[in-house]
Amino acid sequence: MSQPHSPWRIADFRTLFTAAALSELGTNMGYVAIPLIAVAALDASPGQVGALAALGTVAFLLIGLPVGAWVDRMRRRRVMMFADLIRAALIASIPVAWWLDALTLPQLYAVVLLNGCATVFFDVGSQSFLPHLVGREALVSANAAMVSLMATANIAGRSAGGFLIQLVAAPAALVCTAVGYLASGLGLTRIRADGAPTTTGGPERRLRTEIADGLRHVGHTPELRALAATAALTNFGSQLVNVLLPVVFVRELGLPAGALGLYLALGGLGILVGARCARPISGRLGFGRTLGLAGLCLAPAGLLIPLLDRGPWLVVAGLGWFLATAKMGMDNVLGVSLRQRLTPDAMLGRMNATFRCLLTGASAIGAMAAALIGQFAGVHTAIWVGGACLSVGFLPVFCSPIRSLRSLPDGPTRMVAAGTRVLDPQN
Repeated sequence: MSQPHSPWRIADFRTLFTAAALSELGTNMGYVAIPLIAVAALDASPGQVGALAALGTVAFLLIGLPVGAWVDRMRRRRVMMFADLIRAALIASIPVAWWLDALTLPQLYAVVLLNGCATVFFDVGSQSFLPHLVGREALVSANAAMVSLMATANIAGRSAGGFLIQLVAAPAALVCTAVGYLASGLGLTRIRADGAPTTTGGPERRLRTEIADGLRHVGHTPELRALAATAALTNFGSQLVNVLLPVVFVRELGLPAGALGLYLALGGLGILVGARCARPISGRLGFGRTLGLAGLCLAPAGLLIPLLDRGPWLVVAGLGWFLATAKMGMDNVLGVSLRQRLTPDAMLGRMNATFRCLLTGASAIGAMAAALIGQFAGVHTAIWVGGACLSVGFLPVFCSPIRSLRSLPDGPTRMVAAGTRVLDPQN
């Protein structure tokens, strides 16, 4: 039976969920296939493969903040639809060029960078569209469904991608990615709500001013500031670990690539479990207490990850990774719901873009730190630093006003003067 305020009662949400499932599956297949194309078909060096991976996220740093302001001026369903169609065309160009024997590394670089730009629009538009689509009362349930979807797609999409690449060549497997994006974009046309623009822009509202408003909203709201700090520490720590796991598994421990895949899949399972548990636990313990206790009980498990070794220590490290990612899954559901509830509709795009820019920046810095620490102090030292960051990342939220929240606030806050916040009476 559908519960009150269940997003599954809303046909448009079911359509959005289906489209997002197709898009996420395509994304995760491409995550496996594109680096393999660079190595197998174009004989790319490790540095070139690393550059390819960096180009996939650099778009969030280059255009993330202005995209937030642009999305607030646009119809969000159309933003997502066109982003999907553009991604389908970009990805489809790779197998076409391969079949014509015209594929080059510069083309891969261009496709990955432009695909990342389209993904910025899609992700910011999606997180800004969701509150409009389901209403603020159903945000926790809706976000739990979307985070669970992403975790499942992470496991299934990458596994399916690897299986397809074994059956057919990697460029041919990318056809599935392009079809996924195309089906997602066309599916979004069935959503009746359009996510009308919430700001009009114009000469009197310069883009720079609107971006500054989004930054000020996040920086002057204690709850948002704490969520940003916790998420940035978590992203930084997890990136330090993830970048160097292949070196530890394959080179130092001599384990097969399948063992690394299983270990990473365990993290996807942890995110899925955390996402599914977030709503029922917060209903019993309270919203803020759940976030605080999840951090206090689960985050220290990050210190088990650097114990990675053969034998039973592999199990111990796997347990630490599972618990740490389960905490991330809870954070993704409850933290994103709180962000959306505390932000007026007119500011959603800029708030989400500000968070994505900060968190992607933390991941980029984590990747660079992993390379530097691993090179000069050793791989295990870098993983210890990453595990330590994961273990203390919960502290900004734990020490903030969030811990005292019994439930989500009734409405968003707005700034009326420097350092002053009131509930927005329109929400």
